[in-house]
Amino acid sequence: MPEPSSPTRPDPICREGLRPRFWEKVSLKNLTPKEWEALCDGCGKCCLNKLEDADTGEIVFTRISCRLLDDETCRCAHYVVRRTIVPECVQLNPGTLGDVAYWMPITCAYRLLWEGKTLYDWHPLVSGDPESVHRAGISVRGWTVPELDVPVEDWEDHVIEEDL
Repeated sequence: MPEPSSPTRPDPICREGLRPRFWEKVSLKNLTPKEWEALCDGCGKCCLNKLEDADTGEIVFTRISCRLLDDETCRCAHYVVRRTIVPECVQLNPGTLGDVAYWMPITCAYRLLWEGKTLYDWHPLVSGDPESVHRAGISVRGWTVPELDVPVEDWEDHVIEEDL
């Protein structure tokens, strides 16, 4: 796994409406809505269906994606209205993060910052390039299976063995 970014790294391309290196200076609860959304690296991992062991609480990821995930962009195809289509979709915000961080990917910026860690060099906020997450092999681009194509009872056959 890549090493987290260095805090002395030069600022990436400054995006309009975002404070420079806000993720290092501002607490999650004090981010603007635009800054909060910018934390998403576009990997698509949070849109993978997960299985939880009822006895141990262990979470495993599957390569089965939410029906709304666009496998090419690794983004929700209907983000604004996603909860009307998929009511169980988690609305991630500073208030819910503490309850769901444990099942988020270990590379997720929201989880990393929640745990007091730094962003990785490939994160678009650090690299200044939204494609860096895909080039680094971090995203799910091109290898997911839509959930409507696999019966729920077969999801265990699609468990991903690596840590995400």
